Amino acid sequence: MLGLAEHLRPDIDTTFVSFSENGRCEDFLRHVRQAEFTGVELDHDSPAFRQSIRDISVHLVDADVLFTHGYKASLLGRIAARRAGVPVIGVSRGWTAETWKVRLYERLDRWNLKRLDHVVCVSRGQAEKVLRTGVNPRQMTVIHNSARLADFEPRRSTRPRMTVLAAGRLSPEKGFQLLPAIAEKVGRVCPEVRFQMAGDGPLRANIETEASKRGVTDRIEFLGFRSDIDRLMSEADVLLLPSFTEGLPNVVLEAAAAGIPSVATRVGGTPEAIIDGQTGWLVPSGDVNTMSEALIRLAKDPARRSAMGDAARENAEANFSFAAQASAYRQLIDRLGSARKSKVMQSCG
Repeated sequence: MLGLAEHLRPDIDTTFVSFSENGRCEDFLRHVRQAEFTGVELDHDSPAFRQSIRDISVHLVDADVLFTHGYKASLLGRIAARRAGVPVIGVSRGWTAETWKVRLYERLDRWNLKRLDHVVCVSRGQAEKVLRTGVNPRQMTVIHNSARLADFEPRRSTRPRMTVLAAGRLSPEKGFQLLPAIAEKVGRVCPEVRFQMAGDGPLRANIETEASKRGVTDRIEFLGFRSDIDRLMSEADVLLLPSFTEGLPNVVLEAAAAGIPSVATRVGGTPEAIIDGQTGWLVPSGDVNTMSEALIRLAKDPARRSAMGDAARENAEANFSFAAQASAYRQLIDRLGSARKSKVMQSCG
């Protein structure tokens, strides 16, 4: 969101408002303010929904359009935008169905999408899911996520030892529970391959226990939550993403920006970010054997691994730049009738 806002300047100004989320918004808003944007923490959060709507409405007084991110921002933002007479655009990134509570919220989100002025889907795969909710296709646009190209220095390593980075939330839909089995299979053929798992979540203890049972604790380094994914990505050789569902995963775009190939499952919008066999390998979800075989191929052929990383970076530069994303958003804002000198508000949380 922040990278997009920077590329919408100077003709479009962006204000960010966020629910507190028990203080979890502070780090993001700090980055917003460092980039010289207005960042606002709303005074009220769940369950004070009426007050939250009123808070959002206050900040919509001089806005031309509201973009919402997340089910809560989308639902409450729609009501606030209607009161302020401002069009509201929801950004649909994907649904995880992680728990019964999440499934309930996501069902509410699907109901609400049909009532927005427009919906932006981050991938064609997500657009297909959104269409099934009943959203009018004329009120929907696909605009891909973007890679933070300037934040990464592409690596061109041909070292024989390979480090595989897995990064994300340790929850069922991300598929990281398969990591111990993958490490075991890869290790039988290429014992020099090492894995790093950056992330935390409800499955962490189970995954670590499984790694111990399979005897691969010396091959997997569990890093926990990390704020330096950029550095880890630049030091890795391959990204592994075994998800069961995705919108358009930013981590794959970050890997491409860092100049490393990805081994990822063919789900959601992931195939739109990876050219199979050229910038990485696409594999069936849940298929430990195929994921392991792809990693073994890359471990045995450092030159090809490096060439695929170069191709991934080139693909990111050509198709996933913030400039291209900003251009698509400008066109959308113009279609909704906003003035040339627009003020956009983005609500998240």
